[in-house]
Amino acid sequence: MSDQISLKSAISIGIGGMVGGGIFAVLGLAVSLSKGATPLAFLFAGIVALITSYSYVKLTLSFPDNGGTVKYINEGFGKTIFSGSINNLLWISYIIMLSLYASAFGSYAPNLLELTGNTNIDTHIYSSAIVIVATIINYYSVKVVSTIESYSVAIKLIILLAFIVIGIYGLFGNANLPQLSAKNWETPLQILTAGMVIFVAYEGFELIANAGSNIINPKVNIPKAYYYSVGFVILLYIIISIVTVGSLSFETIKSAEEYVLAEAAKPMLGQLGFTVMTIAALISTFSAINASLYGGSRVSFQIAEDDELPHELTGKLWNQPIGLIITAMATLILVNFLKLESISTAGSVGFLIIFAVVNYVGFKLSKHINAKRWIPLIGCILCMLSLIVLIIKQFESNQTGVIVALAIVIFCFIIEYLYKTTEKRKAS
Repeated sequence: MSDQISLKSAISIGIGGMVGGGIFAVLGLAVSLSKGATPLAFLFAGIVALITSYSYVKLTLSFPDNGGTVKYINEGFGKTIFSGSINNLLWISYIIMLSLYASAFGSYAPNLLELTGNTNIDTHIYSSAIVIVATIINYYSVKVVSTIESYSVAIKLIILLAFIVIGIYGLFGNANLPQLSAKNWETPLQILTAGMVIFVAYEGFELIANAGSNIINPKVNIPKAYYYSVGFVILLYIIISIVTVGSLSFETIKSAEEYVLAEAAKPMLGQLGFTVMTIAALISTFSAINASLYGGSRVSFQIAEDDELPHELTGKLWNQPIGLIITAMATLILVNFLKLESISTAGSVGFLIIFAVVNYVGFKLSKHINAKRWIPLIGCILCMLSLIVLIIKQFESNQTGVIVALAIVIFCFIIEYLYKTTEKRKAS
């Protein structure tokens, strides 16, 4: 019974996964891309996440397994080169999310303590250091990771909700409030692009899938866990973006793009607000890095166990899956060589592909999982259209991010093809 997960805990997993470092990392980026329509950009991304969560509900109920997304993709396509490639992409997408969280931590930390006097160098030092510290904690004790996550979810939600309440009050009479009017919106296509670039802020709901086999009264609680957590986070993000755009000028948001939530607390609470929100960002991103390192190492283990990567990845190093150290090292490389927008774009491309595939599995197995076929189909189409718009529009302004994202996808397929063909030769 100690392994059983209540509805409250399941919702916490979903909210904690989404409100990790994502909102702290990408809010400024969303405003720079969509201006006054930032709340709409978060709504667009949220709708895609909410429709996709329907497929996850049905698949989690039919295939409760700690493998989560990996399990569902294998159920839909068998253990093929395609399914293995998509599962590899899931692992790399975890690494990209880790890079995003570490980048956010590195952007906020120098506001509390400068190390070298050069913000760019400080950012890289902090980003690298926090990945190393989190890796050590993961090796030391999984229980510590769980404890950090439990406390941090409560702390960051309390601070964010307080920010919303005080922020809404501060909007009255604020000279920047008219920035939210339609005349300050970007084009519909640009708003959609912004929503897809920051789609990574919603991907965490899929963590509920890994806990599906342990949720109490699954028929009732699994749908509630997904829908309540995604619905709550959509509302949270929209209100946070309204408060931010209505509180700060676009120029201020642009100059503080990578730590804009802390800056947004200044008009209401001055330097104290800035400091408190910075601390919240550090706690939030640190917990997200901890949890994602744990999750990423488990995904690599699961993929190897399913014969989609070499079996050496099921081995352990210092009593943890060997994937943990590989995940950490790859994160350090990405966070030190890619800019925030490129990391966010690569992460969104990865998860839009993964969610398109999961939605297709929901459509393909609709009779078996007792799902209405049209909902997963719409989810799949939306993910694919969003992916196409994201790639085309981002290629105009962020070619590096698009090239990196597409290179990662191609790399996943090449690695899986080489592995599968090599194993086939050995077997024959």
